[in-house]
Amino acid sequence: MVPDYSKVLQHWMETGAQMARAANPAMETFRMPALDEWFPTMPRDALEMTMGKTFNPDGLDAKTRLLVTLAALTVIGGHAEDQIRITVRHALEAGATPQEVAETIGQMAMFGGVPAMQKAMEAAREVIADRTEKEAGDDG
Repeated sequence: MVPDYSKVLQHWMETGAQMARAANPAMETFRMPALDEWFPTMPRDALEMTMGKTFNPDGLDAKTRLLVTLAALTVIGGHAEDQIRITVRHALEAGATPQEVAETIGQMAMFGGVPAMQKAMEAAREVIADRTEKEAGDDG
């Protein structure tokens, strides 16, 4: 008999929820508001050093790694909204353009669904608008 693997994830999620309730009932629904604001944006050189070509000159640069990460987070959907904001912010700092961010997110609609893509696009739009506003303030 072949096991029903479609229920494995559901079982893991239920088990995790039971463990959270047992450890601390308040943690079951805990969500830290504005988590993305707790993490400062790393400078471009630091991103390249930690994620880019410093240790692997023939590998992916930081911008590409962050866009790949953004794609994965988009597919995950609404559970990763803060992580999407953090990743968009760092991708822009690493040299990605708003167009590249939008294309990366848009491409994921076929893998994660349109609602997940829309949620990620909204988060990215907010990050890009905040960055544009800050840059305009720095110029003035």
